[in-house]
Amino acid sequence: MNKKLMAVAVAGALAAPAAVFAQASNVQIYGKLNLGFDNYSATGSTAGAAGDFKSRYRVYDSSSRLGFRGTENLGGGLNAVFLMESGVAVDTGAATSQNGGASSSAGILSSRLGHVGLQGGWGLFTFGKSNVWWTSGTQDLAEALWVNVGGPGISTGTFGRGMAVGVTRVSNTMQYTSPVMGGMNAVVSYSPNRQEPVQANANADGKLWGVTLQGTWGQFAGGLDWVKDQANSPAVGSQKATTGTKLRGGWTYRPGASVNLLWVRSKLTNGGAAPIQGGVVDATASSLQQDGWIINWDHLFGNVRALAQWGKMNNITGCTSAGTCNNTNMTGYFVGANYLFSKRTWMYLTYGQIRNASNYNQDYIGSGLTAATGPGPGGLGVASLGADPRIVAIGMVHHF
Repeated sequence: MNKKLMAVAVAGALAAPAAVFAQASNVQIYGKLNLGFDNYSATGSTAGAAGDFKSRYRVYDSSSRLGFRGTENLGGGLNAVFLMESGVAVDTGAATSQNGGASSSAGILSSRLGHVGLQGGWGLFTFGKSNVWWTSGTQDLAEALWVNVGGPGISTGTFGRGMAVGVTRVSNTMQYTSPVMGGMNAVVSYSPNRQEPVQANANADGKLWGVTLQGTWGQFAGGLDWVKDQANSPAVGSQKATTGTKLRGGWTYRPGASVNLLWVRSKLTNGGAAPIQGGVVDATASSLQQDGWIINWDHLFGNVRALAQWGKMNNITGCTSAGTCNNTNMTGYFVGANYLFSKRTWMYLTYGQIRNASNYNQDYIGSGLTAATGPGPGGLGVASLGADPRIVAIGMVHHF
């Protein structure tokens, strides 16, 4: 009997610390469902009907996700933090985009974001997979929070013709976020093996640096985002790199209503990173550059939020082959509205249109909403240059 009592006492003593640790950790399950019914087309291709995508109706999922996050108070104002956020395709239950291709942001744990780190009065430091550069604070919330797809992808740097910045959620990242001081804070990101090769005796000096400076001052808010994604040194020639720069600012002229302006530049040096959308612009050019602008407006009328965006991309510059950079521009616009049932649930109606010049192929690759099956995550390929994508949608969002 004494042996049995001793065994119970030892088991209880060993279990007690685990129970204490479990109680000290604060874990939250959260998520977002964004699904609806839309119509997609991309017609008017320079090549004619062979390059067009005819109108088709779809039930879609737009960046639904499931996440786990938590904190543990370590004492002395220090907290341990963790995050695991995974994309889910609720419309199919499979890790696929609307074009049937594989989705890199769904299907496995932490497919969107994830980290572990420490947080205190000095800020937050994490290791993991983090947003770098491509988020735009409060200056572009339509696609990020409110509807299926926003404007023409300028604020996220998903440019056409292989000119994309190519930096979204970055794996293998160390990130420091400063506390807010004077209305401002900074985010510094570094990935030491962004472009690390797997073969033996190969260069392994690829890396990524990202810096964000942002703030809010009364009714005004804005920020500067910069990133340089440098590939491994090639055997011959200069090192390839992609540099993205973004300036953004906004004015909240009344609660729930704002006007925002963003400017984005993508610069590819010696070929830059691998293209996201099809089409090598000029294989002999040492430096290519493209600028884009976008204006966002939102206004809350009671339970209705009205949304509008207009964007413009200029021609690519830096080509050395005659005519390669000609007609590589586009104009896009978007209008929509939410009806808010609550702070967590709403429905929306949206209309988006991209007008590509004859030598350009911008598309709705964000959230995997394109029906085209171009390189990478999809999008219009070189055979569909000049086609004009359009999406009309009705959908519903629920946060939990």
